Amino acid sequence: MNTPQPDWHGINFIDPETQLRFRQNPHAMLRHLREADPVNLTPLGIWRVSRYADVLPLLRDSRFGVRRADGVAPGAENLPEFGPQQFMLQQDPPNHTRIRKLVSKAFTPRAIGNLRERAQEIASAQVEAALERGQMDVIGDLALVVPATMICEMMGVPVEDRGRFTEWTARSTHLLTAFARAPEPENLEAAAKLGEYFNDLIALRRKDLRDDILSNLIRAEEAGDRLSEPELLSQCVGLLIAGFETTIGLIGNGVLALLRHPDQLARLRAEPDLIASAVEECLRFDGPIALTVRVAHEDVAIGDRTIPKDAMVMAMLMAANRDPDPFPEPDRFDIARSPNPHLAFGGGAHLCLGAHLARMEGQVAIDALVRSAASIELANEELEWGPSLFRVLARLPVEVRR
Repeated sequence: MNTPQPDWHGINFIDPETQLRFRQNPHAMLRHLREADPVNLTPLGIWRVSRYADVLPLLRDSRFGVRRADGVAPGAENLPEFGPQQFMLQQDPPNHTRIRKLVSKAFTPRAIGNLRERAQEIASAQVEAALERGQMDVIGDLALVVPATMICEMMGVPVEDRGRFTEWTARSTHLLTAFARAPEPENLEAAAKLGEYFNDLIALRRKDLRDDILSNLIRAEEAGDRLSEPELLSQCVGLLIAGFETTIGLIGNGVLALLRHPDQLARLRAEPDLIASAVEECLRFDGPIALTVRVAHEDVAIGDRTIPKDAMVMAMLMAANRDPDPFPEPDRFDIARSPNPHLAFGGGAHLCLGAHLARMEGQVAIDALVRSAASIELANEELEWGPSLFRVLARLPVEVRR
């Protein structure tokens, strides 16, 4: 077994200072990791894989899952019973297959296509109000409102409660790092509040089942052999978080990329039919998710290294998306890039369930802003990042005019 010397290569993911620098500008750090040690063993014993040619097959390889051989998700001992370890993304087949099937119909291309008009209505109203004011916080006024409203309506969660759980969802994302260290108290508290919120909502909905995802999950739980009570609660919390937290990052980071590349913004205005391609490039160029975690179910060779059974591996999606092998001039933002086989949504059995929804919302929100505003200018070059584990801006103030 070819085991390298452990090395952080400048990206110690448990060091707060490094986390801050990474959030501000991850791509140079990831380029160094990819070029210096593409199959890297960290001092924690966790591996990191950063070349596209290694990340893509890893995501599709059935020899990797999300749980150890004993069936336990890494870090489960640091989490509440309904925590991420019960969510479908932290399940291997057959549980993953069983739970995903219960909600997959709501996220098919046809189902999402039927929601586009509603998303356009929300986005247009938000942009129109901003144009009346002459200013907009792209995050609070658009990037958050569109996906949060959509996932609330799809799930049957009262939209008016959005203000209550927006920060809870952002802070709860940090529970995904429980495999490396115990979560901070404020993040556990946020998860507990989300759990309490959904416990109350589920109790109310049991008396008034409707045609929404929450009601369908309750029906599955009441059937007895498809969902346990902790699984029910975990899917509710997980879907709410996944349904809008990362899409805020897609829209916010995408608008920022366009503003920092005025030639591409001008091209999108001139060729609005490029909006789908533009969103794909936003996902590749500066998507909100840096990595996804897998566990080796047996010894697996990657390059000249051997990943041992039960070892954790970080598939560095953001590094792979800037790999020059599949992406010529990877640091160039090109809204017409083709082909663009980015890995922002992961891959394999755990390919993001909400990929079609996120794409649609990103297209609708960015298109509404670019079509309606003749001028969009950053009001402040200083960026402030939110409390989420993901690369999601706290705010993005711009000046807009017709």
